[in-house]
Amino acid sequence: MTDTRGITHSRRRFAAALGTGVAGAVAGCLGTDPTGTASIDDGDDAAADAGDDAPAVSADASATIGMVYALGGLDDRSFNDAANRGIQRARLDHDVAFTNQEPSSMADFETTQAALSASERPDYDLICCIGFLQADALSTVAGEHPDQQYALVDSVVDRDNVANYVFREHEGSFQAGHLAGLVTGRDLSVGAGGTVDGERTVGFVGGVESPLIAKFEAGYLAGVAHADGDASVLRTYVGAFDDPEAGYDAAAEMYEQGADVVYHAAGGSGLGVFQAAQEYGRYAIGVDSDQSRSNPRYADVILGSMVKRVGTAVYDAAERTIDDSLRTGSTTALGLAEDGVALVYGTTLGPVIPDDVRAAIADSGERIVAGELSVPTDPEAVDR
Repeated sequence: MTDTRGITHSRRRFAAALGTGVAGAVAGCLGTDPTGTASIDDGDDAAADAGDDAPAVSADASATIGMVYALGGLDDRSFNDAANRGIQRARLDHDVAFTNQEPSSMADFETTQAALSASERPDYDLICCIGFLQADALSTVAGEHPDQQYALVDSVVDRDNVANYVFREHEGSFQAGHLAGLVTGRDLSVGAGGTVDGERTVGFVGGVESPLIAKFEAGYLAGVAHADGDASVLRTYVGAFDDPEAGYDAAAEMYEQGADVVYHAAGGSGLGVFQAAQEYGRYAIGVDSDQSRSNPRYADVILGSMVKRVGTAVYDAAERTIDDSLRTGSTTALGLAEDGVALVYGTTLGPVIPDDVRAAIADSGERIVAGELSVPTDPEAVDR
C-alpha cells in the first residue's frame, strides 16, 4: 500500500451551515489498550434527547452521580450525547439520580471536578468524567479526594479511586478500513455518491495528532491493506476537533486526488468531511456514533460509522457503583469482543452494500475476536 501525507488545505469557502453542536463535537477517540471486560448496549442507535436537564437529585435515588462532559457539552450528536444516553438508561433501569456539568474550557475541568468532589448537598457516590482531556485534572483532584469514587471514560488515571474505561478503537477502525478497501476500485454508485473509475484510493482525516488518535489511523490502514494491498491511503490531521471547515478542506483535497472513501476521527471537524463527500459525489465513514442517524442530512454518503459505546462505559460504572463493585484502580478495555466498538452500516446506504462486502467484513470481525487477526495500534507498524 502506498500513502500520501502532508495534504495542503486551500481553505476554500465553506458553502453551507453544518447544524447545531458542530463546535462541540469533540472526538471521543482516545485511550490506552490494557485488558478488561464489559458488555452492555448503550442504545447508541436510539434517538436521544440529550439536551434535557438532568432530573433533580433525590434522597431516594439508588446512587447520585455527577456527569462532567467533554468540551462542547451536550447536543454534539456524537460523543457526549452517547455518554448521556448511558446515564439516562441507568436512571430508567436503576433509579439513578444525576447532574450534568458542561465545562467550557480546559481550566474548568479541575474546577468542576473539585466542586463536585467537595459537595455535600448532594454527596456524589460517583463522579463520571467524559473524555481524555479530563485526565490531567482528574489525576490532581482524585489525589486530593481519596474517599471519592470517579470513573474516567476514554483515558487512564493511575489512582486507586478511579475506574478507567478505554476502547480498542483500532479494532473498529480496522473494520472501517476493510469496508473502504473493499469499496474502492469497484464500480459503485448508490445514494449521492459513487466511486471513481480506475482509482483505488481512500483517505483518513484525524483531529488532533497524538499517539492515541493514531490508533484509529493504524487500524484503518491495516483494514485497507487487508482488503486491497495496492490501494493508496491519503492521510492528514486538521489540528482540531471542532473545525468543520478544516475537515471539509482536507476531505475535498483527497476527493480531488481520487479518493473514493474518507474515514474521519475528527469529531465536529468530521462534519465537513460529510459535506465534501456530498459535493464531490463520493463516500465517507463516520465515527463514535452512527452518524447517518445523528446527521441524517449526510446519510446518502455515509457508508457506515465506527461507533464507540461510550454509554456502555457510563452505564457499567453507574451499575457497579450501586452494586459496590466499581473497578477503581483498574482499567476496563472495550473492543469488538465486548461490543465496545463496532462498524455499523449507514441507514440509507447500508441496505445496498453488496452482500460479499458484508460477508467479508463479518469474517474479519470474527477473526479479530478469535485472535486470528492482530490489529496494530501504531501506523508505522502497518506493512504497506
